[in-house]
Amino acid sequence: MSTEVKIPALGESISSGVLSSWKVAEGSYVEIDQPIYELETDKITQEGLAEVAGIISFTAQEGEEVEIGATIANIDESAEKPDSSTPAAKEEPVAESAEAESTQELEPAPIAVPVQVEKDTKNAETLSSELPFSPAVRKILAETQIDPATLSGTGKHGRITKADVLNAQKSTAVTSKEVPPAPSPTPSHVSTDSDTRSSRRPLSPIRRKIASRLVEAQQTAAILSTFNEVDLTEIMALRKRHQESFVKQNGVKLGFMSFFVKGVVHALRAVPQINSRMEGNELVENHYFDIGVAVGTEKGLVVPVLRDCDALSFAEIEQSIVEYAKKARSGGITLQDMQGGCFTITNGGIYGSLLSTPIINPPQSGILGMHSIQERPVALNCEVVIRPMMYTALSYDHRVVDGQQAVTFLVKLKEAMEDPARLALGI
Repeated sequence: MSTEVKIPALGESISSGVLSSWKVAEGSYVEIDQPIYELETDKITQEGLAEVAGIISFTAQEGEEVEIGATIANIDESAEKPDSSTPAAKEEPVAESAEAESTQELEPAPIAVPVQVEKDTKNAETLSSELPFSPAVRKILAETQIDPATLSGTGKHGRITKADVLNAQKSTAVTSKEVPPAPSPTPSHVSTDSDTRSSRRPLSPIRRKIASRLVEAQQTAAILSTFNEVDLTEIMALRKRHQESFVKQNGVKLGFMSFFVKGVVHALRAVPQINSRMEGNELVENHYFDIGVAVGTEKGLVVPVLRDCDALSFAEIEQSIVEYAKKARSGGITLQDMQGGCFTITNGGIYGSLLSTPIINPPQSGILGMHSIQERPVALNCEVVIRPMMYTALSYDHRVVDGQQAVTFLVKLKEAMEDPARLALGI
């Protein structure tokens, strides 16, 4: 009996995906619930599990775009699981071989002389009886493996000289350099331009979706950015004082992101217009705080959403971020993990960004950009002091949010970050 492996439905808006890789070999035996393939869609990368056990045979190849519901493999349930046990009789030679190898390691290995070199040396010695070569010529012929029959001697009576052999060796080296190296095989989904200085490959579904969403955001929203800077002295001191106890109690580090998530919730409460979105000619106001946190992966940027951040503790936020980051980089993040966010935070500072203007994530009306923390001289109480400073950027939809509201949001965030007690007191 054979069971078809079909691409399951992953969401109403997902109609196809790219079979990015097979997790098992063609004709291998798979177990129930064993990961057998990886499907990359325009939103997520999903692993497929075997529903039955048996021998698998592929009907679709890696890199092929497949529709939802398409059959990509068959599993023969009637096939018996191969016996992986190794006969005892075969173990003895392995043991002897291992013992022999360990013995050889204790003794210096003899220098092996290539058979071809020895053969060419004999040829040279044979020819030397007909055309007497000098000892120097015989030595070079043996080292270079040049056939003396291919040489024209320039010495007396046509005798081959040392210069003749060296010249022949140089010409051989020049010829070998002129031969271009064989081109490396090009994957079937990559096309190489004729001048070999560039190559082309189709965009992955995730990259295509990212590209279309960014263009959509630029074309449909009136995006504007405003900036401020934050002194992180108090947060850094607080983390230093309580980091050890926090890790011991919660199993994760107290990072900056949990402070900024809480700070964003604090600022959204003060400026609720940013926690809204445009739908046609209507303005939808959100009365909850689901914050998306951008996570960079090899395949592109994904934005998992932290639910009800106003009710989460600092430890719960940090634990959720760590879990999402692991899922995103292993390809285990789901569509449900990324739906329904009200506002997004992106941290370019982990890559060294000093300042940027992030693009909003439609249909949201705002996104906060965090950046590198740098020690800079600032004026404080009429004195110049060195403080750990971070530039923050708020990009917002100017159709929904006015400039005064955007500035107020960043000021409220700045106050909360520079005096974290405000987050606990709600002021």
